[in-house]
Amino acid sequence: MKNEWRNMNAAEGKGWAAAWDAYRQPRVVTLFFLGFSAGLPLLLIFSTLSLWLRDADVDRSTVTYFSWAALGYSFKFIWAPIVDRLPLPLLTALLGRRRSWLLLSQLMIIGAIVWMAFTDPAQHLTLMALAAVLLGFSGATQDIVIDAYRIESAERELQAMMASMYIAGYRVGMLVAGAGALNLAVWFGAEGTVYSYSAWQWTYLSMAVVMLVGVATTLSIAEPVMPERPAGSLRSTADYLRFLLLFLVVASFFVLSFFSVRGWVPQMTAVFTDALLLDGRLAGFLAEMLRLLFAVIMAFLGARLLVRMGLVPEAVLRETYLDPVADFFQRYGRAAILVLLLIGLYRISDIVLGVIANVFYQDMGFSKDQIANITKVYGLVMTLLGGFLGGLLALRYGVMRILFLGALLSAGTNLLFLLLAQSGADVPLLIVVIAADNLSAGLAGAAFVAYLSGLTQIAFTAFQYALFSSLMTLVPKLLGGYSGSIVDAMGYERFFLLTALLGLPVLVLIYLADRFIEHGGVSHDS
Repeated sequence: MKNEWRNMNAAEGKGWAAAWDAYRQPRVVTLFFLGFSAGLPLLLIFSTLSLWLRDADVDRSTVTYFSWAALGYSFKFIWAPIVDRLPLPLLTALLGRRRSWLLLSQLMIIGAIVWMAFTDPAQHLTLMALAAVLLGFSGATQDIVIDAYRIESAERELQAMMASMYIAGYRVGMLVAGAGALNLAVWFGAEGTVYSYSAWQWTYLSMAVVMLVGVATTLSIAEPVMPERPAGSLRSTADYLRFLLLFLVVASFFVLSFFSVRGWVPQMTAVFTDALLLDGRLAGFLAEMLRLLFAVIMAFLGARLLVRMGLVPEAVLRETYLDPVADFFQRYGRAAILVLLLIGLYRISDIVLGVIANVFYQDMGFSKDQIANITKVYGLVMTLLGGFLGGLLALRYGVMRILFLGALLSAGTNLLFLLLAQSGADVPLLIVVIAADNLSAGLAGAAFVAYLSGLTQIAFTAFQYALFSSLMTLVPKLLGGYSGSIVDAMGYERFFLLTALLGLPVLVLIYLADRFIEHGGVSHDS
C-alpha cells in the first residue's frame, strides 16, 4: 500500500534535463497525434457545420439545434463501460482491447464525415442531422479510449507530460477543423453569394482524409501492458448480449428522461424563486441539476427493471456501473466528497467567463477579424506553451503544486478582463489578455488532466475517467449558461470580478485536499 496523493507529487525533485527528456519519449509524442485525432471531429459538428448550414440557407434556430449532436461528449460515461469491458470480434484478438476500440471509433468518425460530405443539407437536412449525431457519438467514444490508453500506457509521474502533448494535439486538430476547413471551403468555391454544395463536400472529404493521421497512429502504437483483470460475470456470447441490452436500456432511459422533462425547468425555476426566495439564475441552476439527477435515477431504475425481469444478471449491473463508483469511495473514504467538489469546481472561473468572452470582445468594439486573428494566433501559441510548461513544472515540482498554481493563474487572469472592460478596444491589451488567459488555461489543463488520471483505478479506467471529465464541466457549463443574464444584471466589470472570486474556493479545496490526505492517509494498492 502507498499513499496515492503523495504519489501525485512523486516526480518532485527531478531535474529540468530529466523533465525535458520525458517529452522526447515516443509514448509521450504519440499523444500529440492522438490528441489531433480527438480534436478534429468537434468543430466539424459546431462552428464549421454551422457555417455550412447557414450557407445552405438553413434557418438560425435549426442550426443551433445541431449543437445537440455533440451531447455525447457530455454523457459519454454512460457507454464508457462498453469500451472498458466488451471485446470486439476479431479486432480485439488482433490489436488488443484499447487499440481495437480506438480503430473502430476512428473508422466510424471517418464514415460519419464522409456521410456528411455526401449529404446536401439544403435537400436532406434530417440525414445530415443523423450523420452529425453519429460523428458526435464516434468522437466521444474515441475520447473515452484515448483517455484510457493515456492513463494505462505510462506511469503516473508522466501523466502531466502526456496530458500536455494531448492538449497540444487537440488544439491543433481543432484549428485544422475550424480555420483550416473554412479556408479549404473558400478555396473550393464556397466564398460568394451562391451556395456551393461541392465546395463543402470536398472540404469534409478532405477532413475525412486528415483523420487517417489517427488511424496510422493507432496501427503503429503498442497496446498498453496491464495486469490481468479479475474474471467478471461476462464469459459467453449471451452474457455480452445481455451487457449490450443493459447499456441500451440505461442510455435510452437517461436520454428520454433528460429531454422529456425539459418543459419542467421553467416551472421548477419559478417554484424555487417564489417558495425559497432564490435569485432567478440560482433557481434555474438548481432546476437543471434536478433535471440531470432525475435522468440518472430513471436510468438506474431502468437497469433495475431488467434485473427484476431476469434479462440481465445483477452481477452485470453491479460490475458495470456500481463497482467503479463504489471503488472510488472505498479508496478515498470521507475525502471522496472533497475530491468530487474539487473536480466539479476546478474549471469554474475560466469556463463561466469563456461562455461570454467573444460577445464581450464584440461589445468592446473589436472587429471579427481582430478577434479571430488574435485568438487563433496568440491563443493557440500560448495554450500550447502553457500546456508544455504545465507538464514540465508538474514533473519537476509535483502535480498538486502546479494544480494550485494553475487555479490561481486562471482566477487571477480574469482580472485582466476587468482592465480590458475599462480600456475599450485596446488591441495591444487584448493581445496581453488573450495570451495570459490561454497560457494559464494550458498550464492548468495539463495539471488537472494529470490529477484526474491519478484518481482512476486500472480496473475501471475508461468509466471512471469519463465520469470525472463529465463532472469537470457539468457545474461550470450549467452556470455559464446564465453568464449573459449575470452581465445584464451587474455589468462586465463586476462579472469579471465575480469570476475571479469564484476561483478562491477552488484554492481552498486544493489546500484542504492536499493537507487532509497528507494527514489522513488515503491509499490503495498500486
